Amino acid sequence: MDDLTLQVGGLALSGWTALRVTRGIERLPSEFDVEMTERWPGEFHTVSVKPGDFCQVRLGGDLVLTGYVDRWRPSLEADRHSIRVTGRGKCEDLVDCAAEWPNRQFANMDVLAIARALARPYANNITVTALADVGDPIPQFNFNVGETAWSVIERVCRYRGLLAYDDPSGNLILSRVASVVAASGLSEGVNVERAEGMFSMDERFSEYDAYTLTVQPLREVGPLAPRAVATDSGVPRHRRHEIISEVAAMLDMPELRAKWEAARRLGRSMMIRATVDSWRDRAGALWQPNTLIPVHLPSMRVFKETWALGEVTYRRDMDGTHADLVVMPLQAFLPEPFNLYPILQDVSPP
Repeated sequence: MDDLTLQVGGLALSGWTALRVTRGIERLPSEFDVEMTERWPGEFHTVSVKPGDFCQVRLGGDLVLTGYVDRWRPSLEADRHSIRVTGRGKCEDLVDCAAEWPNRQFANMDVLAIARALARPYANNITVTALADVGDPIPQFNFNVGETAWSVIERVCRYRGLLAYDDPSGNLILSRVASVVAASGLSEGVNVERAEGMFSMDERFSEYDAYTLTVQPLREVGPLAPRAVATDSGVPRHRRHEIISEVAAMLDMPELRAKWEAARRLGRSMMIRATVDSWRDRAGALWQPNTLIPVHLPSMRVFKETWALGEVTYRRDMDGTHADLVVMPLQAFLPEPFNLYPILQDVSPP
């Protein structure tokens, strides 16, 4: 049976009585939470873990998280001693800490180069890898005092339509929505112990109209017409949604915003949270976020779909060993378009 091993300072600690490791494409960094109960007096004296320690978490022989111990929480009761250790992946420093770059201005650098520059100051060599085209260099981009490295990276990634998440080595990955299909998925009567679906219509609309507003009112003389329109044919009645879209100097932002609203709301209207009986798929590989998995749950009227695995939690507790999976259609994970540039065309000279 797979076990979780926490490697800290040359020691490999196992025998955890409760554990949880969560990874996802909409969360950074990955995180773990483990607990051990003392079985023999003095046993915990051999466990040497300190907040801030570099660590690796393995499930069986597979590395699943590389990062740091955040908190060490011993507890004492009359007949029970326990310790609880929580931590996160290396990219926690990007999420928690200020962005560092001379003059806070990037010039003629693409998204990959910007992310690498912001990751460089932090310890243990956070590397950044792109699994998809990151687009052309960005002519100029400034950030503000107090912004974290992650807030800057997240914005430029959205500008280029990229997802950003960490891998088991704790490094940052820039990617599009999944294209690799797992060896197996969610199959009713086979590996699904529990599943909860959410299928909604209240946040979907038949028509999405994107408007732009200028700071010069005289430009709006005459009927105000949408700059872009997107539709959702799956909505059974007329439901119109209007969007005020910024104007971007280098993108057709109204069209991008309208299409994104339609696709994202469609994707988010179909979600399944399922608990399966193993940390691994049929081929023996750990469930990985940003992979495609087959979903066949006839009782929920989902028949042989292929959806994206957005989040996985590997868990062991009093109920046994499980993996909790969150799956949705690919459209659900499309990054929101972002206007990186000022509205230059809406500002007239004095």
